[in-house]
Amino acid sequence: IYGKPVWSFYVNRGQGIASFGVKSKDYPIMEFHSANNAYQDTPLLGFRTFYQGYRGGVWGKSDESFVVEPFDTARTRFSQLMSSQSKKGKKDGSPSLTGTGEEASNYPTRTMYIGSNEMQIREFDPVHKIETNVTYFTLPEEDFGAFVRRTTVANTDKDRPLHLSVLDGLARIQPVGGELNLLLKTIGRTLEGWMGVDNANHGTMPFFRMSTEPADTAAVVIEEAGHYCLSFMERNEKELLPIVYDTSKVFGQDTSLMRPLGLYGTTVKSIVEGEQYGSAKTSSAFAAAKDVIIYPGQHITITTFYGRAEAITDVPVIARRIVQGGFAQYKLSRARELVKQITANVETDTGNELFDGHVQQMYLDNSLRGGIPVLLGEVDDKSRSLSVDEDGRIKVYHLFSRIHGDLERDYNNFVIEPTFFSEGPGNFRDVAQNRRNDVIMYPRIGSFNAKLFLTFIQADGYNPLSVEAVVFTIDDKNTCDRLAADAVGYADGHRANREALAKVLCDGSWRPGQLAEMIERQNIFIMTSLPGLIDNVAAAANVFPMAVSKDGYWADHWTYYMDLINSYLQIYPDREEKFLYDEELPYYYSSRVVRPRAQKYVLSKSFNGKWYHVRQLDPSFEDPLRRKKMAHYLNNSSGWYKIDAHYHHSNRRTIVKSTPIAKLFLLATIKFATRDAYGMGIEYEGGKPGWNDAMNGLVGMLGSGMPETYELKILLNYIHNAALKYRRPIVVPEELAILVGKIENALDELGDGKYMPEDQQETTINKVPPDLFQYWDTVATSREEYRSNLISLSGKTKEYSSTEVAELIDRWVGQVDLGIARARVIGSHGFDSGDELLGVTPTYFSFNVTKWVFTGEKNKEGHPFVNAAEFSVGKFPLFLEGVVRMMKTLDKENATSIYNAVKKSGLRDEKLGMYTLSSSLVGQSYDMGRMMAFSPGWLENQSVWTHMSYKYYLELLRKGMYDDFFTEMESGMLPFIEPKKYGRPLLECSSFIASTAFVDPTMRGQGFLARLSGSTAEFLSMW
Repeated sequence: IYGKPVWSFYVNRGQGIASFGVKSKDYPIMEFHSANNAYQDTPLLGFRTFYQGYRGGVWGKSDESFVVEPFDTARTRFSQLMSSQSKKGKKDGSPSLTGTGEEASNYPTRTMYIGSNEMQIREFDPVHKIETNVTYFTLPEEDFGAFVRRTTVANTDKDRPLHLSVLDGLARIQPVGGELNLLLKTIGRTLEGWMGVDNANHGTMPFFRMSTEPADTAAVVIEEAGHYCLSFMERNEKELLPIVYDTSKVFGQDTSLMRPLGLYGTTVKSIVEGEQYGSAKTSSAFAAAKDVIIYPGQHITITTFYGRAEAITDVPVIARRIVQGGFAQYKLSRARELVKQITANVETDTGNELFDGHVQQMYLDNSLRGGIPVLLGEVDDKSRSLSVDEDGRIKVYHLFSRIHGDLERDYNNFVIEPTFFSEGPGNFRDVAQNRRNDVIMYPRIGSFNAKLFLTFIQADGYNPLSVEAVVFTIDDKNTCDRLAADAVGYADGHRANREALAKVLCDGSWRPGQLAEMIERQNIFIMTSLPGLIDNVAAAANVFPMAVSKDGYWADHWTYYMDLINSYLQIYPDREEKFLYDEELPYYYSSRVVRPRAQKYVLSKSFNGKWYHVRQLDPSFEDPLRRKKMAHYLNNSSGWYKIDAHYHHSNRRTIVKSTPIAKLFLLATIKFATRDAYGMGIEYEGGKPGWNDAMNGLVGMLGSGMPETYELKILLNYIHNAALKYRRPIVVPEELAILVGKIENALDELGDGKYMPEDQQETTINKVPPDLFQYWDTVATSREEYRSNLISLSGKTKEYSSTEVAELIDRWVGQVDLGIARARVIGSHGFDSGDELLGVTPTYFSFNVTKWVFTGEKNKEGHPFVNAAEFSVGKFPLFLEGVVRMMKTLDKENATSIYNAVKKSGLRDEKLGMYTLSSSLVGQSYDMGRMMAFSPGWLENQSVWTHMSYKYYLELLRKGMYDDFFTEMESGMLPFIEPKKYGRPLLECSSFIASTAFVDPTMRGQGFLARLSGSTAEFLSMW
């Protein structure tokens, strides 16, 4: 909590660390590279160690003097290399496959150890009789962030001392200079013109920074911050080691950095004592230990700290802290202990230690994506014994939550704020899923998560994409003055500090880490402890959810609300009525809105130019009228929106609120009104598909999804049961009641016909019946009219009795069931033998506009807008998601029947004993999305996507299908997969496993995109 994190990523190449830095990949200390490049670059551009030594005589004269690099690529014991030794020295004179005269059997042996909060590599060099151990960890619980490296060099010779000089550190370190990730990759050479190295203390405290931020703008930003590198030899901590930052001194003319040519002609001592130059080039950061003698069986340890300081004057302060005796060893033990504390909730003791460790790793990874809840505001014994629902002073704050970007998920821009109480924004779906079990692990957080996410429901039925940390506000000036006085003191001499702190507390919103930063930057001296201050202000503050909308609305996000509610009710079933009916929550307000069909149905040519088709393009946009509305709530001093800007207001400028049950009813109404023209799936009309985001093209194909339909049925049944259970009315905005009335009128007009496809001729089964099309068009128009009235709500409401609610939902569920039945009849044709005969639910449909009417308007590309006048249905192969969501609505008997059918379908990878995300997609249109761009068996194209597979296994467990569950567990779940085939540590779950559909048989069964996936949430629910 009270530490400032850095981020780091590792690979099993070179010395392991592929990149690290602060906040995001835009602020690297070691440049961020995607995995494919990191595998190649890490051995050269990452951490390197060079030994210059001898066993007898003096350097350069003894027969046993040497320059050697541990962990170098040239001496790696690749299995292919080792097996080639039988081919070496062949009589035909062909060259050795090793490329050297040295037998590969004499190459060093190397081992990598991956801990929960550390990573270690070890090399034993039998030729030079040196063992090298390197341990990495991030520095915990300090007011400065650092990445720590401990290199231990041991002399394993039993008789002779080792005379050694060492260079140990980064071959290439990046300076501070603003957001650099893109610039390093596009204008890296030009960028070096800004680079330089300052020194805080005679070569032992280099400070790597640019002179200014590299931008051609009128406003020039002088760079004050920089990266530091501080190193010492343990047991001699008070004497900092000199840092070699001039790359040319180490590598000489070898600008590829392959060989340390500089060490072949001179000594480490000469380099350290000579001139170094750091201007206009990328620097190194090697700690230099010269002329050390290591006796047989003895060792030395070089410890180096890399981090960022906001000013060069901060570096000596940091140095004084880290050179305290035993500091590094203690911090390493604390780093280990912190993880044990975090994972203590899931301590597991079975007969399988690997499984026990896997549980802890999955919990840790789940926490890194969803966050770890901590309670603030515990100011007395009473508050320490109650839950959030029982004591309003207690506030929940999540730590570490962030979007899951890494070397393989290079498409995600993670943010880890370098502050106390660090957190970063995360995607709605990810955070909602990974917090599902919070209340089970931490019962005192009560209904916090459920209310947080229900608050994000907008009046249009959608929600923002990016979930950020909650913010705190205190509106009462007297309260701010009192808290400031308690923290700073009441004496007259403390007046300036009191006023400064009171202004910080009352002037807008803040987060705990930001509060600590502002206190530090404004040099506000507090007499109480910082934790005590934060608890006191949190107890007095109001807390508000925060989120940001982006380029569209995902169709599945709303389906995770019931998971959060059900988890809460598992712990607090007695609080259901109070939660549903006695609380009021606002509606989130976004400037992004969904366009009406007449402004997004576009007529254009097909990809090959042979025909015209209608696609749904640019379905959402930023509404300037809403922006203008939000501008009324700008904070003039900061330029940021006030909290009120993010909530829906009435015409009277009051925030509109509803009970959770009313918000769920609104959600169900809108989703019911968004069913496709055949009444089967929920339309992907907001610009984004559902869970399977690789079906991005399905939006353009006017697609819909059955997974959301099954979730709608679950939601409708829940509201229905609650209405009859508690017999209390539901009050909704008047605008929604008008929409409900129009839906009911449209259903009356539709009548009682079932419109089942089998009632049609085979040649017309794909055509939407005219009556269903007319119903769809009427309801869709009503939905669009409803949205057009949402800039402000009237503030008027409509009350529905519990009986009225139950009758409405009975009718709607009947229609949903009809749609599900139609979908089962139309089905999924598949491409695997018999798929269409198994009765497995389809997952997706598309709708082809076969007749249209021009609106007279065109989009920005000049393509005409049209209104649909007739549809035909498009079908797709089987996907596992539809099965998983459907099983949630079934009893054990029917779920067993579906399970047996799925085992016979193309979703089963019999050779791996797992289930693929889809059956074969061969022959499908590329229009459906990027998954068609991938090779079969790779990424979302027919691979084993562990998150969805784990969802499937979880449903087996929930249905009481225990024998089937444990059978599947043996072949389809970690850590029971064969490790050599999996290709990663069995503790770490991957996002996908290459299936047997993949063309390269050597990669089948391997895991990719490790850790931080939704599979952790499913696994913990199973646990």
